[in-house]
Amino acid sequence: MTMIELEVIAGIDTHADTHHVAVIDTTGHRLGDAGFPTTLKGYKAIAAYIAAFGLVRRVGVEGTHSYGAGITQHLKDSGVRVVEVIRPNRQVRRMQGKTDQVDAYAAASAALATDDHPEPKQLDGLVEAARYIHAARRSAVKARTATRVQIKSLLVTAPEQIRARYRSAADTALFPALARSRPASEENMLTRTIMSSLKSLARRYQHLTAEIDVLEADLEQLVLQINPGLAQTKGIGTVTAAQLLITAGGNTDRLKSEASFAALCGTSPIPASSGKTTRHRLNRGGDRHANSALHQIALTRMTYDQRTRDYIQRKQQEGKGTKEILRCLKRAIAREVFTLIISPVPVVDYRKLRPLRQERGLIQVQAAAALGVSIAKISLAENGRVHDATFLTTYETWLRNTDLTP
Repeated sequence: MTMIELEVIAGIDTHADTHHVAVIDTTGHRLGDAGFPTTLKGYKAIAAYIAAFGLVRRVGVEGTHSYGAGITQHLKDSGVRVVEVIRPNRQVRRMQGKTDQVDAYAAASAALATDDHPEPKQLDGLVEAARYIHAARRSAVKARTATRVQIKSLLVTAPEQIRARYRSAADTALFPALARSRPASEENMLTRTIMSSLKSLARRYQHLTAEIDVLEADLEQLVLQINPGLAQTKGIGTVTAAQLLITAGGNTDRLKSEASFAALCGTSPIPASSGKTTRHRLNRGGDRHANSALHQIALTRMTYDQRTRDYIQRKQQEGKGTKEILRCLKRAIAREVFTLIISPVPVVDYRKLRPLRQERGLIQVQAAAALGVSIAKISLAENGRVHDATFLTTYETWLRNTDLTP
């Protein structure tokens, strides 16, 4: 007689140095729990420990993209289905207490309760590489901003002869001037110390700027490899495109619908009706970095995109306020971004535009006049600095259909 193998569900409470694993069956009966180190040997031991109880249906892990990243990837590589579980709220913790064992069994119970759990993000591939570069850039930008503020603050309290020297200088001239300054020997000790400190800060600012430029160039190359169509969409730059790709993750199949992506980005409509008022408000949940990226795209399009300005005008005629219009706009952008991420579109290779124009015997002035744009836009398009797939397609089509060579 063939014995039916017991199906089990596991839960893992993750920490920096140890993970606690609990195993239950499909009825919720507790089968066992144990702690393991967060090493490759420990990960192998966790997988073997869970499998020893029976057929593993799924494993619920807390923090799949933080402390649980290593064990999540190891289990997925071993063919085990891993789902992300949310830790119990504080009210439940107060009633049940808190230990690693309690949290591990809670994770297992949460994984058992339903199949509708979020799938963990893919922790390898180009999107994960972009996440690291994006994080390094964000840190550098934050440090550069702090350095700029510090320089400005020190100049405010500096002696008058120093303030007068740099009062009218714009940032583009101020920081290079401070970086190459040399305190004169005849100046007093305080002046020499102030100028030396300002020079050090200015050089730090320049170093951070150079670092940001390198990181942005690397990030641009990755974004173009991952989803060039997203990078060429109007109003979406390299940094915002990278953030949206990072939020979506490398395994985009985990996004069930465009509504789920909107909720992930914190742009899903939240009912805020009361009495005779029927309205929705901005969602304050979700990934705030992704929400910020959508906000930047919305602001850019509100300024430069005629289609967006027409949309805003229609919403104003419907009686909607600024916040409500912005919520609607961000929701619409999230829908567009989701489509581009799930179904990438073919794009124009900007590197072929300049050779194609030269092959046709055309100059930038002629192209600008024919398309009704500035010469600068033609130049930016040929250097990959125009994020407008419609214009790039129009430019390429015009080049292919125009020939002035004898």
